[in-house]
Amino acid sequence: MKLTLSLLKRGVGEWSKKFSNLPDRYINRAMAQVYWKTPRKPNYLPRTIERKRFHFSIHRPWTNEFHRDNAPRVSHQFVHVEPIKNWSFFRGDRVEVLVGKDKGKQGLVKEIYQERNWVIVEGLNTKLVANMKTKKFPGLYIQQEQPLLVTSQVQLVDPSDMQGTPIEWRYTEDGQHVRVSVRTGRIIPIPVSIQETIDYSLPRLYQDHAKDTSKADMEKITYEPALKTFEMDIMEQMGIEEDRIPKKFYWY
Repeated sequence: MKLTLSLLKRGVGEWSKKFSNLPDRYINRAMAQVYWKTPRKPNYLPRTIERKRFHFSIHRPWTNEFHRDNAPRVSHQFVHVEPIKNWSFFRGDRVEVLVGKDKGKQGLVKEIYQERNWVIVEGLNTKLVANMKTKKFPGLYIQQEQPLLVTSQVQLVDPSDMQGTPIEWRYTEDGQHVRVSVRTGRIIPIPVSIQETIDYSLPRLYQDHAKDTSKADMEKITYEPALKTFEMDIMEQMGIEEDRIPKKFYWY
């Protein structure tokens, strides 16, 4: 719970973290920028001076690009991000673009940047970006998708009529939390691709390998805690009995 709260304070999005398939402790360690901390001695109170505000962009918090954006002497303008209680856009959703040159076009959500309320729509809202440009070489120009704000620049598409619609989160009679189209009242199902991570497509498609721990091995009890030291445990297993009488000593 402590790690999760720490991630929330740092602003790392839940779905961004799930797709990365990285543990919370690694993300905390990769993001940390500690400038000074007290020595680990009993006569020192634990105090730390570290960076608490981070600038988030399309670079993930555990990458080198993120570290360059948040270097100690690099300052950024403060960005206000509207808090969203229930995140409604997932990888694989069909959305409609509401602004820009691709206004009215539909596409699939390719990436999620929950830290900034952004999504990347595949093939839409692109701009030309020059790669490997030098004084002697003009560079290679490619079309690169730019992020779109989920609060005002995109909306979900109702699969019943393939038209854009605002949505609400409601509960069904079975207690399931679902997305419902405000215009038609139909449920917009969450795509199966939310289970995908950068490591595997779907958990049910994963095949066990020789070095994987089987379910039967996980259920075996290999250690039982006991109120004894390591030396006492070894002596008991080897049948060694301690018959020596310890010498008296005094502690001042």
